[in-house]
Amino acid sequence: MRSLNETYHSRHGAMQESQWVFIKHGLEYARPPGLDLGYQNGEPRIHEVGFGTGLNALLAMRWAEEHRVHVHFTSLETNALSLELAEQLNYASSEHERSDFLKMHAAPWNEDVIIAPHFTLHKAQRAVQDEQAENQFDVIFFDAFGPPTQPEMWTPDIFRRMINSLKPGGILVTYCAKGQVRRDMQSVGFTVERLPGPPGKREMLRATKPANHG
Repeated sequence: MRSLNETYHSRHGAMQESQWVFIKHGLEYARPPGLDLGYQNGEPRIHEVGFGTGLNALLAMRWAEEHRVHVHFTSLETNALSLELAEQLNYASSEHERSDFLKMHAAPWNEDVIIAPHFTLHKAQRAVQDEQAENQFDVIFFDAFGPPTQPEMWTPDIFRRMINSLKPGGILVTYCAKGQVRRDMQSVGFTVERLPGPPGKREMLRATKPANHG
């Protein structure tokens, strides 16, 4: 999730943008068609770079509860939003969902926490530069600060860590469609496609880890 001072809340709506990029073209796209019980290899495992306000986690939880598919959601964050600020956000669609949303922000770090019947959250208090996971995730929500603000988050080394953390055939989605970002993703082995962006953005990127990636 981007900075409150940057594009944290897109003028076209943070929720609309996140729904388009991370749910529609990420979680929903990666779900095998025709399967009512979820992913072929069990529960979908999401890896998020940038917990931020928790909006992406909320939308993934909403999707999981609607589809009755258990989602395991791991989110990396080193600069957590305070619970006081989280209480000021109006993302939730009901009091029950608001309670779950605040439970996410109050959840302890570095352990699995069941937030809802079909949604488990693991907030990992570590930098993406320290990520060592291998072949663990189905989808990456790459929602870091933009390249002009935090260029060290958009390097070949970071994308190498990301492709290693994905299962073969897994995908990474991001709102950013800069040419250099696309080329850096390709340089580490991703197959990258440009997709129409959410309102106000011309394009977004979806990168796939080839099944034969070594």
